[in-house]
Amino acid sequence: VVVNETAGTTRDPVDEIIELDGRQWVFVDTAGIRRKARVNDKIEKFSIVKTLDAIERANVVILMLDAHEGVSEQDAHLLGEITRRGRALIIAINKWDHLNDEQRQAIRSQFERKLHFVDYAEVFYISALHGSNIRQLLPAVKKVYRAAMAELSTNKLTEALQAAYRRHQPPLVQGYSIKLQYAHQGGRNPPHIIIHGTRTTNVPASYTTYLSKFFREHFKLHGTPVRISYRDKANPYADK
Repeated sequence: VVVNETAGTTRDPVDEIIELDGRQWVFVDTAGIRRKARVNDKIEKFSIVKTLDAIERANVVILMLDAHEGVSEQDAHLLGEITRRGRALIIAINKWDHLNDEQRQAIRSQFERKLHFVDYAEVFYISALHGSNIRQLLPAVKKVYRAAMAELSTNKLTEALQAAYRRHQPPLVQGYSIKLQYAHQGGRNPPHIIIHGTRTTNVPASYTTYLSKFFREHFKLHGTPVRISYRDKANPYADK
């Protein structure tokens, strides 16, 4: 692979198959995505499309951010694309070794504030130049991959749903309560949980967020989002 330290040299994603711990891993090194103001040629725009394709077929995404530049609007947009596709996520914040303690505290606070909408992500502060914390990334990849591909039984999901419901119930709808009766798994990568009940079309988005976080914590699904969808129990008197 021909590489160069000059920004913008890489154009196409590069796949490498590496065997680690007795199993094969496909690492896809994508082209770096620069600030929108600097993206001014068709080739670079094509490389961005290829990066989005790589995210689509990935199980785990490692997003590298620059500690000195913070979270830009373009970074936030890319994170939105990753979450929309439901990918397990590790955020590696690079160039950490060049900062003093005061700078680190300020930057850590900024990242925590700006990355709140991907609170499920595993975050590491690294130095690609000096190798700091690099060895933590592969164990993290394994952990979030297991979470993204987890198989959850209907019994355990329903027990967790009932515990979440007892702890915090959704608001009333025109004086009637929303009933959540049982749950089962609808898919993986990311885990998709289907909840059956009555008046589920009225479940507010904030309550779905609560359930998603509850399931992640309950089943220790580190680094992956959890998708929730609902199935409403048919009302036999709806047409009467």
